[in-house]
Amino acid sequence: MRRGFKTEAERLAERQRAQLGLRPTDPLKIIDLAKSLGVEVYSASELVGRAALEKLEGLQPGAFSAATFHLPDGRTVMVYNPLNEPGRTNSDIAHELAHVLLDHRLRELQKIGGHTFFACDPEQEEEANWLAGCLLLPRPLLLREAYSGADAEKIAERYQVSAPMARFRLNASGVTLQVRRSSRSRA
Repeated sequence: MRRGFKTEAERLAERQRAQLGLRPTDPLKIIDLAKSLGVEVYSASELVGRAALEKLEGLQPGAFSAATFHLPDGRTVMVYNPLNEPGRTNSDIAHELAHVLLDHRLRELQKIGGHTFFACDPEQEEEANWLAGCLLLPRPLLLREAYSGADAEKIAERYQVSAPMARFRLNASGVTLQVRRSSRSRA
């Protein structure tokens, strides 16, 4: 990740949340952010039959989470996998919105099973992961929750994100370490 990006992402997330009228400790309804950005969000089951999605999931579990399309008419459309749990879906949509906010463009050609796909480069994927976490679980929110004794599973449940996302943010943001050190110094 480029130097200074994590701080930039925290600030960008803070600005986006403030534009929605949210405080840093308020939950974010990711669909509200999508609407504010003019991104249309659809379940893939609105475009193809659920059976086709289940077949894909059976062939390769986790192969499809969400994708964003910039259409020739200027619309930006995001499609998500309705087979995933709601917390995972929110994380997936946040990841895709992070690509939009960061103005990431498809840069790589990848061949999978004889098919050619365009994809963002690995650094852009890492940036989108980080920003998605900042949007859904800003550091002030994590600090409040961690000091109150909430673990990753409880945070995931309260804020409708995946447990892996909550664990990632607690650890990568330094909140877990900060709370642990604070607890030791009080003892």
